[in-house]
Amino acid sequence: MFGLLKNKEEESVKVFFGSKQESKEETVERKSPFDGKVVSVVPVCDAEDMKRALKIADAAKENAAKVPLSQRINWLEDVVHTLTQEREAFALVLTDEVAKPIAFSRIEVDRCIETIKITIAELANLHGETIPTDLMPSGKQTMAYFRRDPAGVIGCITPFNFPLNLIAHKIAPALGAGNCVVLKPTPEAPRTAYMFAKAFIDSEYASKDALSVIYGDAEVGSALVQSSIPRVISFTGSVPVGKIITSQAGIKKVSLELGGNAATYIDQSADLTLAAQRCAFGAFYNSGQVCISLQRIYVHEEVYEEFSELMAIETKMLKVGSPYDEDTFMGPLIDDDARQRARTWVASAKNEGARVIAGGEEVEGIFPPTVMGDVTDEMKIICEEVFAPIVSLVAVDCYETAIEKMNDSPFGLQFSLFTNDLKLTQRFIDDAQCGGVVINDIPTLRFDVQPYGGSKLSGVGREGPKWALEEFTEIKSIVIC
Repeated sequence: MFGLLKNKEEESVKVFFGSKQESKEETVERKSPFDGKVVSVVPVCDAEDMKRALKIADAAKENAAKVPLSQRINWLEDVVHTLTQEREAFALVLTDEVAKPIAFSRIEVDRCIETIKITIAELANLHGETIPTDLMPSGKQTMAYFRRDPAGVIGCITPFNFPLNLIAHKIAPALGAGNCVVLKPTPEAPRTAYMFAKAFIDSEYASKDALSVIYGDAEVGSALVQSSIPRVISFTGSVPVGKIITSQAGIKKVSLELGGNAATYIDQSADLTLAAQRCAFGAFYNSGQVCISLQRIYVHEEVYEEFSELMAIETKMLKVGSPYDEDTFMGPLIDDDARQRARTWVASAKNEGARVIAGGEEVEGIFPPTVMGDVTDEMKIICEEVFAPIVSLVAVDCYETAIEKMNDSPFGLQFSLFTNDLKLTQRFIDDAQCGGVVINDIPTLRFDVQPYGGSKLSGVGREGPKWALEEFTEIKSIVIC
């Protein structure tokens, strides 16, 4: 379908107005965060383009809802086939656009395939149930039941850090449930979105005009959110943008997967070697640009020094460099602004009394995995979401202190605990104020089959195909007398 894209830098991106793709006169270049080479040429879209796409989706939604489930499943299976056949092409484009190391780009393609397969499996369970209307004396015996119908038009806005799999988490359930979708992908990875959308639209099983793709930033996003056409807005991104969406959306369903400040507690009974290995991965995977990237590590004071040394060793073993090298663990941050923020975070913490245990200094333009020690609650580096390869170590005197500090955050996405104490595990599950808890591994651990989302400022609603299907459908209650 796509081939190996030998001339990647010359590949142009098209706009999808429903099933029709078009070019635009004005374009912008997307350059690699790693070497600055042009990796895609992207149409410049505006609010009028978004409005046009929304009208197309609105006109197509009735037909999309009537497409048989068997055809929708064949459609998703056909996309899985394309992704499987073109796995390397998709992985290379991911690495080009967001500088994700090639080994992890392949993993993201594999996860995308799994997400669609999970959606297919869950579609078989998307059903209602009968209701006993004579349950109470005021009722009477009738035939009563409810079913789930497509919501109509779904507006999807996706981020740069997982620009393929996070699109799949939205559009596969939305289209599988019989909706129309208007997608505004991240400006940082337009070609990834274009290729993925093309796999859907070119399929022989595609529902006509069910998917549109409009590129752009705030103006385009606002036109999508403020429109009365979408019944659901599904957004993954930052808290400030989430707040804007909430204020602009009006009366429609809004699902928000926002930021995090993921934390773990290392109990004195924990396997410290395992904990250090996993924490180094969880803190620096994808250059720390993950909502559930490990940012805060609370360590019992009895094992703090030993764990700090182990963490430094594990961090220094990670290979940093070209994302095209097979054994690279971490490449560059997404752009210069992100790199400058990381430098500022570390400088601020050092000025406040923290010390650098590993990393801290850029190497050939790449901000390295950085471990900060002796961090205290007042430091900015631990209070806000860093979204960079920086993790902070904090010594605590007991579990009670650790869980209090972990919960003392405006975010509540995922937390974890390393321990060999079963009773402590049970307490932690009850005490943690967050959407997900992990025991004896990092809070960065996520399986696509699970419900995913948080509390507090971390968002509203849950992702994962089963829960997305519920978000993207509406209950219709029926009584036959």
